[in-house]
Amino acid sequence: QVQLVESGGGLVQAGGSLRLSCAASGRTFSTYNMGWFRQAPGKEREFVAAISRSGGGTYYADSVKGRFTISRDNAKNTVYLQMNSLKPEDTAVYYCAVPSGSPWYFARPDKYEYWGQGTQVSVSS
Repeated sequence: QVQLVESGGGLVQAGGSLRLSCAASGRTFSTYNMGWFRQAPGKEREFVAAISRSGGGTYYADSVKGRFTISRDNAKNTVYLQMNSLKPEDTAVYYCAVPSGSPWYFARPDKYEYWGQGTQVSVSS
C-alpha cells in the first residue's frame, strides 16, 4: 500500500510558476516509477510527466515540454513538478501516481494503481 499526498497548488497569473510536491509513504519509494497527471473540468485525466525510479529517465507531454520539469528526491520520498511559464490551459487538478507494475506505460492513467488526492492549479489570464 502506498499513500501519496500532493501539495503546492494555488492560483497564479499566466507566465508565473508553481512547484508541486508529492510525498509518498513507505520505505520502497526508490523502487517506484512515478507519474504526474491532470484533469480539467469536463475533460479526461491526461498525462503530464513521468520519472523513472532513479530519476534518470523523464518523459513529458508535448503540451508541457520545455516548461515543466519533473524530479525526485528518493531520500525524502518526494517527487516534484516544477511548472514555469504557466498558461490558463494548465488549469486543472494535478495528481501524482504510482504505476501498477511492469511494463510501465507511463502515459496511461489506467496503468497506475495508487493516486494522491490531487492539488488544484488555477492560472488566470
